This record gives sequence, structure tokens and C-alpha cells, in this order.
Amino acid sequence: MIPTQEPFESQNASQADLWDAWLASPPGQYVLEQEQRWFNQTVADVFGFNAIQVGLPQLHALHENRMPMRALLLNPAESSGILNAEKPPSWHVIEGLPDELPFAAESIDLLILPHVLEFAADPHHILREVDRVLVPEGRLILTGFNPASLWGIRQYFGGLFGKPFLPRNGQSIHLLRIRDWLKLLNFSLDRGHFACYKLPLQGESAMARMNYLEPMGNRWWPIFGAIYMVSAIKRHPGMRLVGRAMQTRPQALRQLSPAVESKIRPQAPIQQSDVNEPV
Repeated sequence: MIPTQEPFESQNASQADLWDAWLASPPGQYVLEQEQRWFNQTVADVFGFNAIQVGLPQLHALHENRMPMRALLLNPAESSGILNAEKPPSWHVIEGLPDELPFAAESIDLLILPHVLEFAADPHHILREVDRVLVPEGRLILTGFNPASLWGIRQYFGGLFGKPFLPRNGQSIHLLRIRDWLKLLNFSLDRGHFACYKLPLQGESAMARMNYLEPMGNRWWPIFGAIYMVSAIKRHPGMRLVGRAMQTRPQALRQLSPAVESKIRPQAPIQQSDVNEPV
């Protein structure tokens, strides 16, 4: 029997189901709790008009933000499940894809990508879309799994034996590569944070007994956290005129005008006696 490949829609559905199942597990709830705490502190002082969260409806990243328009961008399969739920979210739900953002150029003030790049086929293309829709001085906030951590090592060796700790379809991207991509698009990193220093275990009781590792890891080995959270600002290089340009050149003040030194030596005055003296 010749094996047939699954349709693209079914593949996306199965990948989304694996990701949702992992988020419902004890380590997934641990990650959501840490990220929610950091988002509440970060987005509270970001001002503007339009804020968008792309994917991950289990996380309320814009809960503490005060922009008048806050929306959640989901693909059609995810948005139908959210709208049919008994308690739909209070935000606006927009159908779309992260690699084809359905927004006009320079129309978004705040864009959040929680674990979007590591599940994308072309993460750099998504960042280019983010650069297109963000206004100048707009803010991008993204999160991802850190491969240089205990969770990343557990994921690597677990994948070799067919038992990955994180969802198999995700690909962890190193923070240095994220910084290079953002620098290439003229983004400047504003702030960042590492979190989740507990051991990669699945049991709820085992995760609860390791609460003491969070403050220790934040103090002694901060760059080895299981997740990283980065905030970047879109910059536009070059000079910008502020206000109305002056049409006429202002006149220089007389007291500030440079004095011209005369180079002609003054002649001696002619005496009357010299005029009447015969030659």
C-alpha cells in the first residue's frame, strides 16, 4: 500500500492539537504563568492606538495594556474554536496568518509574537511583515524557547530517542540569531528577560517542589532560562523635520554681523600751506 501524505489543513490541525496539549500540561502551565507575569509588567507602559497579539489565545498578553483597540490574530481553524466557546474573550478576534498580516503598512503600535517564530516555516519573513505593519517607534515583543538551557538539552536528546519534551514540530531559535534578524531590520532591543529555571519534568508535584530554583536561576545563571522574552523598537534612520519648514531665510542681526576690516591705509591730510607754495 502506498502511503499518502496528509492534507495541509490536517497537518496544521494535528500540530495545533499537540501544542495545545503541551500547554495544558504542568510545564506548559508553568511557562504561561511566567510569561503572563512578564507581559503584565511590560505592556502596561506601552502607549498608542492599535495593539495586536498573534496566536496563543491561552495567554492574555494585552491584559494590562490600555490601548483603545486590542485584538487577537488567529488562523481560521483557531478563530472558529474561540468564537464557538461558551466564554469568548473580551478582545476582538481577527482571522489571518502571521506571514501575511492583514493590516495596512505602518498601522500597528504594538505587536506581540508569543512562540510564533519557532513554529513558522520562514520566521524571517514574519519579521519582515512585522516591520511593514509597525509604525515608526512601534514596539515588537516576542517569546521563544531557549536552546541553551536544560529544557533545550532535554529536547535535543529526547528528539534523538523519539521522546521530545517540547512539541516536535517546534524549532527553538537562539536569541543571538533573533538579535541579528532584528538588527538587520533596524530594530533596537529595548529590554529582555529569561525565565523558567526548573528542571524539565512532567509531574505537577515535581514542578511544585522546585519553586526555589526560580529566584536562584534568575540571580546566578540568568541566560540559561528555558524561555526568553524580548522587546524591540522599530527605528527609522535619517533626519525628520518637525513642524513647518521656513520658506524665507531669517535676516542676520546687525550686532552679530562680522565687521569688515579696511585694508586701505589712510592718507595724511593736505595742509593749506602746501597748496599755496609755488613749484
